[in-house]
Amino acid sequence: MSKKEDIKDEEINNEQETAQVEENQEVEVEVVKEEPTTEELLETEKDKFLRLFAEFENYKKRTTRERIELYKTAGQELMTSLLPVVDDFERALTHIAEDIETEELRKGVLLIYNKFYNTLEQKGLSKIETNAGDVFDAEIHEAITQIPAPSEDLKGKIIDCVEKGYKMGTKIIRYPKVVIGQ
Repeated sequence: MSKKEDIKDEEINNEQETAQVEENQEVEVEVVKEEPTTEELLETEKDKFLRLFAEFENYKKRTTRERIELYKTAGQELMTSLLPVVDDFERALTHIAEDIETEELRKGVLLIYNKFYNTLEQKGLSKIETNAGDVFDAEIHEAITQIPAPSEDLKGKIIDCVEKGYKMGTKIIRYPKVVIGQ
């Protein structure tokens, strides 16, 4: 029986040695994973810096665009609220023009209207030109009604402009309201 015990002892010793060798290999593997070198650390810090710098530049550009857009929209609200005043001036001028006795009044109102409208134009407001006979474009015009066309060539075209349209820069702030022929 001593041979069997010796064989068992040897097997146990071999298993223990194998376990110790595996542990040593794991320790060696862990030792192989050394700390990064100073060059690698420098590269990673440089990469972080460049990314942070690029992110900051993008932030500056985005906030600048947002600020410009905010100024445009703030002006747009003011212009939209002043457009009825422009319409009233134009209506007053058409009614005053009919009466010959009020020529001096018409000149004064026209002077004030021109000064007011020129100030609005300097701030970026411009009229959208719509004339009778122009082709109706749904992206530019707002059709308020359709009437039978007086002639065949006016079908699908603008017959009358009820309210003028305006744009600020390239953005339309009020669409011209038109009547189109059917």
